Amino acid sequence: MQSLGQILVAAGIVGIPLLLFSVVAIALIIERTIFWYRVNRRQEKVIKEALAMYRTDPSLAIEKLERNIDLPMARIFLAAMSLEEAEPEELALALDGATQAEVPILKRFSNGFDTIVTISPLLGLLGTVLGLIQSFSALNLGDVGGTKTANVTAGISEALISTAFGLVVALVALFFANTFRGFYIRQLAMIQEHSAELELLHRRRYKKVLEASYATTRDR
Repeated sequence: MQSLGQILVAAGIVGIPLLLFSVVAIALIIERTIFWYRVNRRQEKVIKEALAMYRTDPSLAIEKLERNIDLPMARIFLAAMSLEEAEPEELALALDGATQAEVPILKRFSNGFDTIVTISPLLGLLGTVLGLIQSFSALNLGDVGGTKTANVTAGISEALISTAFGLVVALVALFFANTFRGFYIRQLAMIQEHSAELELLHRRRYKKVLEASYATTRDR
């Protein structure tokens, strides 16, 4: 089993950028894992409790969301619930605008993952091509079966390491990128579901306020 240093040496000049890509990929994976763990663990419970509170006392729901302001959906709902005496159309616009503002946060580093997945195998292939060129340039056709031929064979095997290195980096990044993309799609569906529920609750509340106001005006 080769050490990391041996792999980098065998990978040649492309070993350095591949190592950098692997370090960046690990950092992005750690950040996104912590982010989605926090969101998936707390958010749905917080939003359901906030919606339940909104049915009876909107101020309690707002306080609940403010205590969980680090959650994307809490920020979306807080932006809508904080509107005073908002009409249903205004609430819907506030929800849509707040959702669009959260999309870049939910999709953060997706371009970075795509770049790593695309470039890493190409760098590995480039390393292999360069290694093969270097190996065959040292080949002496009159020395078939000699030491130089053995060195060429060893050089080819080492050159292939760069391709393997690039593929490993790309595959790991691709696996986590697709996992995080799945979380993002699920999050959008959840936002739409609970936003529709909030709009329905707000319409009912708004209708009751209008009816109460109309009844008061008629009694006068």
